[in-house]
Amino acid sequence: MQKIPMTAGGYQRLEAELKNLKSVERPSVIRAISEAREHGDLSENAEYHAAKERQGWIETRILEVEDKLSRAEVIDVSKLSGDKVKFGATVVLADEDTDEESTYQIVGADEADIKAGLLSITAPLARALVGKSAGENIEVTTPGGAKAYEIVSVVFK
Repeated sequence: MQKIPMTAGGYQRLEAELKNLKSVERPSVIRAISEAREHGDLSENAEYHAAKERQGWIETRILEVEDKLSRAEVIDVSKLSGDKVKFGATVVLADEDTDEESTYQIVGADEADIKAGLLSITAPLARALVGKSAGENIEVTTPGGAKAYEIVSVVFK
């Protein structure tokens, strides 16, 4: 079984999602199905079919989240250190074309949120960064074309 690396915060978010799915979403959709059944003929009951579809999505998501939590390898970023980029590192990059700086933390795939500066360990940029140190240059092929960056700093917080 392949372990899934994630930060403690990512693990807690998945636990909260699972709790919400089981204690709020699942009972809600069960009530919706029950109410839709009371309306009679199920073959032409759009509310019933929508609720059943939603129930299928919820049950599938519960299984996915439970699987991820069971295979999670929680990494405490506060205990990491070093000068090379690895999982959990917060990296400041300077775009070599524009000198614009960006800050990203390398996190698990389920935690990624590029707008919040959380970059998936599986993303091409993260893969290009791993093993590099501050002062090094990298080139990565992105959907917008090839980009060159300089690593300004690597910290663990």
